[in-house]
Amino acid sequence: MVYSNDEEHDLNEWSMRVTQALQLLDLKIDHAKLLEVAERSSRSATPSAGPISTFAVGYAAGLAAKTGNKGGDGAVQSAADVVLQLCDDGDSGGPAKQGWPDTGQ
Repeated sequence: MVYSNDEEHDLNEWSMRVTQALQLLDLKIDHAKLLEVAERSSRSATPSAGPISTFAVGYAAGLAAKTGNKGGDGAVQSAADVVLQLCDDGDSGGPAKQGWPDTGQ
């Protein structure tokens, strides 16, 4: 997703406020990746799927980071990639025969 320099500045400022308020001081939010997840999820399912998908990415990433499996940024990237793959699969997407064996956080 492409956005203006003003919007990028505003997103950076907002992200800084949000991460400080939530005491996530070492988190650098990948705006482009999360906006891509939201946009593509909304197109793949329903407009409400965008915010739900980004929440799920954050939750999965938080769990992965908490268990020490991945750092925060890597966990977000991994979770986002899983959701984007699901978007690529479209309406026919679903669990693999083995139950999504390669997507665990």
